[in-house]
Amino acid sequence: MSIAIGLLIPLLGTMLGSAFVFFMKKDMSPRLQKSLLGFASGVMVAASVWSLLIPAMDMESEKGTWSVFPAAVGFLLGMGFLLIIDELTPHLHIGTDKPEGPRSRLSRTAMLALAVTIHNLPEGMAVGVVFAGAESAISNISLASAVAVALGIAIQNVPEGAIISMPMRAAGNSKWKSFIIGSLSGAVEPLGGLAVVLLASFMTPILPYMLAFAAGAMFYVVIEELIPEASEGEHSNLSTIGFAIGFVLMMVLDVVLS
Repeated sequence: MSIAIGLLIPLLGTMLGSAFVFFMKKDMSPRLQKSLLGFASGVMVAASVWSLLIPAMDMESEKGTWSVFPAAVGFLLGMGFLLIIDELTPHLHIGTDKPEGPRSRLSRTAMLALAVTIHNLPEGMAVGVVFAGAESAISNISLASAVAVALGIAIQNVPEGAIISMPMRAAGNSKWKSFIIGSLSGAVEPLGGLAVVLLASFMTPILPYMLAFAAGAMFYVVIEELIPEASEGEHSNLSTIGFAIGFVLMMVLDVVLS
């Protein structure tokens, strides 16, 4: 039951952010959007380091210097996995008109949905793998630490949900349609987390690799999408401030709840 609730926490964050369409009359300002993108980046980087990479190395501490090997390999595999998906999947990022990936006849809405799926998948994997670690006898990851990751991702998902739903409302969609589509953008996270939990129960020996894999996938999203979007144009300093706040908040959550 605790795992099921933990996997759903990030989705609630997305739903809360998507609900901004009921309270904000205008499109999200560029300053606010950059601040939120920076905040999301900080949360994801801190979660990757404190909740995924460090536990992955701690689990292999008896190997001495070689304890870093699973973390290094898993991290690179996670980056490579997202790179391949990014190259092979036709998708369209919010705020752009140029699709990425192979040519496709998919609608604009479908390609936006695929972009969001690529973004959210590693977050769901991260939540799933830390809960799998908390359930594993070979891991020193506590349930409180796993909850901290879920809460951190949920907090990060609040601005993400708003960034998705608000432009849809500005484009002429109804408030309810914008809210529902924004909320559904986070549905892949509990599904991805559940898949990882089920796999981890059969693949306990490679749990350190799985932790690092999720970290690499999250880093890819931050470097490839969030930071470039937050840094272009004016007011990029706001994204830097947002990053610092997000990083520190996630770090504190992980330490206090561990």
